[in-house]
Amino acid sequence: MPTSNSDFHIGHRERLRQKFLDGKIADYEILELLLAYAIPRRDVRPIARGLLKRFGNVYNVINAPIDELTSYPGMGRSSAIMLGLVKNIMLLAFKNKIMDRPVFYDAQLLNGYCMTMMSGKSVEEFHVLYLDNEYRLISDEMHSIGTINEAPVYGREIAKRALALNSRHVVLVHNHPVSDNTFSVADTIATHELQQFLKMLDIELFDHILVANGNVYSAKNMSLLH
Repeated sequence: MPTSNSDFHIGHRERLRQKFLDGKIADYEILELLLAYAIPRRDVRPIARGLLKRFGNVYNVINAPIDELTSYPGMGRSSAIMLGLVKNIMLLAFKNKIMDRPVFYDAQLLNGYCMTMMSGKSVEEFHVLYLDNEYRLISDEMHSIGTINEAPVYGREIAKRALALNSRHVVLVHNHPVSDNTFSVADTIATHELQQFLKMLDIELFDHILVANGNVYSAKNMSLLH
């Protein structure tokens, strides 16, 4: 008796599950298996491969804006939200680890958190990570939202919030959504001005992290902090 399409899809998805359990699953197959749970009655292989072709890799797919995902043929709201949930789970996992130890303990962990937080943004955002005396994360808060090439920084608001949280160290995080350029002259000037202002209040600007086109730049590592 010939195998029906339904039987083939069921068997194929079961093989994918077993490959996942055996640790032998390819990146594109992980995306395919994930989409299979959101779209259970369709062959999602063309969708998974099409998404990878459009966005480049699995990481970019997971971090793509919801509206861009839903605009792809075959992707509905529910499947796009599922991919968005994966990003939020990644971000929460990073955040939980950062709260457990000083941020300088693992630079890759902090960079991963910042990159995941800022990926898929269409405009510049500034976030402030408020740290306790042991350099552990107290709170990650949105400071401002700007345009495609700038976002304002208000030193008095950052200082006020830091004092309210009893935070003596802060990390500034922002993104360049339309370029992979490193810190601009304006970024550097704003960083120096904020650093000096916070220093008068005995608050340390520990670092300024920039995320641009999948790259993470540290003002501290680049010797841009006084």
